[in-house]
Amino acid sequence: MPGKQAASSSFLFPSLPDGDTFAYERILRKQGFLHIAGVDEAGRGPLAGPVVAGCVIFSSACDTRPYRDSKKVTARQRDILFEKLHDSEAALGIGIADTAEIEQINILQASLLAMRRAVQDCARSAGISADFLLVDGTFKVPLQLPQQTLIKGESKSASIAAASIIAKVTRDRLMEEYHRQYPEYNFKQHKGYPTKAHRAVIAELGPSPIHRKTFKGVREFCRGSSPD
Repeated sequence: MPGKQAASSSFLFPSLPDGDTFAYERILRKQGFLHIAGVDEAGRGPLAGPVVAGCVIFSSACDTRPYRDSKKVTARQRDILFEKLHDSEAALGIGIADTAEIEQINILQASLLAMRRAVQDCARSAGISADFLLVDGTFKVPLQLPQQTLIKGESKSASIAAASIIAKVTRDRLMEEYHRQYPEYNFKQHKGYPTKAHRAVIAELGPSPIHRKTFKGVREFCRGSSPD
């Protein structure tokens, strides 16, 4: 339909009101897009564990107002919003790229792979295929779909904010499961991020099977590695 090809260009969003976190979606709906997906990831910075992406497509019946950047709400609030999303009419998808994939293709490409998988999972599990993507960051998802990247997208789009909650809560829960396998690393506390305590235990014990051995802060403690 007319306008769809051009809709991935930022000039179609000329002046959006501050604080209106559904303005992008509303404009796109007026252009004829029916299933606008927010996509975001969690876990680019940690030294261990997977990178996880979320995809959310809100229906017209959903109340999008509670959803904001997952980093600006407490863990308890994220859990509540996570359950609220699952109880709503929103279509949800999750994508994961594991440690081996991160080491093989690098963290940026693994993040984009997880995002692609989240969009595909949304179509599979909810039976709703996105026709436009709003993507947090500066890199587009490797899919043949019109899309708009948004820097700090979690504060600009409720769909991206909801996707960030799906990604963050899912990843945190995965890291809590890994804690049960490798309790000495205390993954339930730092979720794999490079805290001082986490760096100290890597130096003492060496990396676990889920540590990203290509990352600085881990690779120095792998057997056979040489100092930088």
